[in-house]
Amino acid sequence: MTTTETAPLAPFPTTRGREKGYEKTSVDEFLLRARSAFESGATEMTAEDVRRAGFRLVRHGYAISAVDAALGRIEDAFAAKERERALDGVGSHVWIEQTRESAQEILDRLSRPARRRFDRVGPLRYGYRVDEVDLVADKIARYLETGESVTVDQVRAVAFRMERGGYREAQVDAVLDAVVEVMLAVT
Repeated sequence: MTTTETAPLAPFPTTRGREKGYEKTSVDEFLLRARSAFESGATEMTAEDVRRAGFRLVRHGYAISAVDAALGRIEDAFAAKERERALDGVGSHVWIEQTRESAQEILDRLSRPARRRFDRVGPLRYGYRVDEVDLVADKIARYLETGESVTVDQVRAVAFRMERGGYREAQVDAVLDAVVEVMLAVT
């Protein structure tokens, strides 16, 4: 028996050289827990738990983009199951109304005047670049208002540079998470 027959193949490509990737053991353990929860139908893990999963960065880890893409698919699967459970439990009219209310709350926030949509950090602290966040906020607002094309993967992949006195990261991230939840609720 060769070593490739006895050793499992890595599920994701591994980084090389000085490039960092996600710590393999943590990713593998999380994926096992997610698979077990999904297959058993247990509610101990949710789409939000998958979206918020984080892993240490190490040399020779799993390629970040490959793991993130897989996590996106897993989140989609959990969200579909959650939507199905909710529809069975509260009915489609209630589900649609709750999603509409969430979307309106997001739209209200994103429709605030530019440069005043989120709380700011102090002038000596770093937060998300205001102009970049406002650009994304405008695009999401158009999606919610008119159906302009935006995908869940685009929202998940948003990254902002930092600036002193920028927007508070936690607040922006919470709104982006809510946008993903609304998008997954209607797909």
